[in-house]
Amino acid sequence: MIDVAFVCLGNICRSPMAEAVLKKIAEEEGVISSLRINSYATSYCEEGNGVYPPVQMLLKGKGYVFSHRSQVLTVSDVKNADYVCVMDSFNRRDVLRLTGGNYNEKIFMLGSFGEGGDIADPYYTRDFERTYREVYSACKGFLNYLLTRHADAFSYDRRH
Repeated sequence: MIDVAFVCLGNICRSPMAEAVLKKIAEEEGVISSLRINSYATSYCEEGNGVYPPVQMLLKGKGYVFSHRSQVLTVSDVKNADYVCVMDSFNRRDVLRLTGGNYNEKIFMLGSFGEGGDIADPYYTRDFERTYREVYSACKGFLNYLLTRHADAFSYDRRH
């Protein structure tokens, strides 16, 4: 089982979007049983809140069905994850600050698996489609990375 944690500021836009997208892509590829996918916030500002309504409407319109409540990332979450995918450089800094600089080897910029750079925060940009395109591209690239890097594990899971 490969444990993936997506992280953004409030866990109401980008990281739950990435969680939903990767789950759907992995299900379509037949490898969802090999993954544990969650998302988290670096801030308590939205703790317990649901997905931001415009994001939820966009995802629902694209066929994603999920429920989610914002939760704050802990050191234990980072320690237990195999991959911590942050949405931007501020999230990366916050995760490193939380962990005292530990676990750097498992912290990745999600955008590096797609078009590169930070994933735009639609809460501020209001461009929800752009963020979706960035997240979708990055999640496809990330899953391809995982399928290559962990080919033996996924091969076993696909056969059983």
